[in-house]
Amino acid sequence: MSEPAANGRQSPVRAGYESRLAARRADATEARRRAARISHARLAVFALGVVLAAGIAFGAVRIDPRWLLAPGFVFIALVVAHDRVLRRAETREHSVRYFEDGIARLDARFAGRGASGERFRDPEHPYADDLDLFGAGGLFELLCRARTAAGEAMLATWLLAPAPSDEARGRQAAVLELRPAQDLRESLALVGDAVATGLHAESLQRWGESAPPPPAPALRATFAALSLISAGLVVARLPGAPLLIPWFAVLALGGLLAATIRGRVRRTLAETEAPARELALLARLLAVLEGQRFAAPRLVALRQAIATRGVPASREIARLRRLVDLLDARRNQLFAPIGAALLFTTQVALAIDAWRARCGPSLRAWIDATAELEALASLATHAHEHPDHVFPELADGPPRFEADGLGHPLLPDSRCVRNDVRLGDAPRLLLVSGSNMSGKSTLLRSVGVAAVLAQAGAPVCARRLVLSPLAVGASLRVFDSLKDGHSHFYNEIRRLRSILELTRGSRAVLFLLDEILHGTNSHDRRIGAEAVVRSLVKRGALGLVTTHDLALAQIADDLGARAANVHFEDQVVGGAIQFDYRMRPGVVTRSNALDLMRAIGLEV
Repeated sequence: MSEPAANGRQSPVRAGYESRLAARRADATEARRRAARISHARLAVFALGVVLAAGIAFGAVRIDPRWLLAPGFVFIALVVAHDRVLRRAETREHSVRYFEDGIARLDARFAGRGASGERFRDPEHPYADDLDLFGAGGLFELLCRARTAAGEAMLATWLLAPAPSDEARGRQAAVLELRPAQDLRESLALVGDAVATGLHAESLQRWGESAPPPPAPALRATFAALSLISAGLVVARLPGAPLLIPWFAVLALGGLLAATIRGRVRRTLAETEAPARELALLARLLAVLEGQRFAAPRLVALRQAIATRGVPASREIARLRRLVDLLDARRNQLFAPIGAALLFTTQVALAIDAWRARCGPSLRAWIDATAELEALASLATHAHEHPDHVFPELADGPPRFEADGLGHPLLPDSRCVRNDVRLGDAPRLLLVSGSNMSGKSTLLRSVGVAAVLAQAGAPVCARRLVLSPLAVGASLRVFDSLKDGHSHFYNEIRRLRSILELTRGSRAVLFLLDEILHGTNSHDRRIGAEAVVRSLVKRGALGLVTTHDLALAQIADDLGARAANVHFEDQVVGGAIQFDYRMRPGVVTRSNALDLMRAIGLEV
């Protein structure tokens, strides 16, 4: 995390957030004050109008009643102004929350303030629970700035599955371009706040993709011609030259044709209103993307994806919105007879069907484009807030993971101790020993999270990172299951089997095993752990294994250059245990278990 600098000066990121926060708060306060003044003025104008109306009605005031129009117009203008100022105040208040959340992330106080991603949790996933991707205070909540469900799902997908290297590099370039674009990222978040509750991406996609066949051009032309002939006969009707008979004939023919597609028209009217409202919300997000000029190829491709035959998506949605608005005219009793004569409802319904056939298949691409922009903006915000994090080098060739100054992004700088980690041909395995709470599990999580972020296109908490395409498999957080009747040991060996199965894929495996097989006796543990680790290394996997059992350290010696022992240690100073969280070569020489037991009052 980005904390105030050690020399007492604030980091530029924090100073920028606090400056913008103060400006948004002042603007919101002023807008609320203006809204209150307009509200009082509106009440005064209304009271004046009532007094004038009463005076005129009872003869107390001798003025032209048309003077009542003046306070009426003023009142309407004040209502419009009040609504505009209130919307500005609400927008600025959303901005206030946006920058408050940013400062909370810098201070490591973000847990519970954002989207936790709980709906994406899968206990069977090879690393999600082990690396704390989801849940309050997890990696997803730290990263996610998406407001729509589609944007959240896109980001979660990136974290749950490594991207091909070219795609990850493309995301890196897009994130680098979006990182300094604070106004764009703020606008996207504010529009997303307004859109989030009303946009249901899946139902909207189904509506677009289930479009009926487009109406035949000849059918639409026939209805248009009949309506024009009907209108022309009315206009051309002269005294002494009645045209009622041909007019009624045209009406009858139009009515018969309309009856043949009445079911289609009814379905269109019933199915369109809700999607049209949601599309109007989506158009606001699309407009943010359409209003930008990008250089990164991925962002350019997103902008191109939201055009249909060269027409911007927001403009296409505006056309549908106008058609739906026209349908409201059919509810007007004065217009209803005219509409019936012109086959108005039928023609508008056919125009909507034609729009749906033309643009419906594009809805998924439009939604995916805005979702990807939200996901990229999330990573860009994280990159902006952590300028000391680096974009990794995604290298082809033999399996490797080489990190300098590797830390964990969920730890604030004041508590984040960084270590160098090298995995490749020699060694392929690091066997990590050490005492309780010395940093072994945190190291494994740091390695795993770095691999996940790197292959999602995000920056990582390190000074340098080079890695090849890797499939992460972890066993750090395995529990017994009363519901399923499975013991801790059984669930752990099931996880180990799934990690071994990952080695059959196209990517080399990065395995992270915490206290391997500690749920069984030392004899079986020694044999089982060595067999699993040997099998993983033989299959070309890289990884780290932690243990308290110093007998397992012999595994590294047996594997020769392909493995190495490293350890974390502690010191007891003044009866208190102190850790420096530094990884050192070799096997740990002491344990702190007894010291910890004595520290909490156990007599040992």
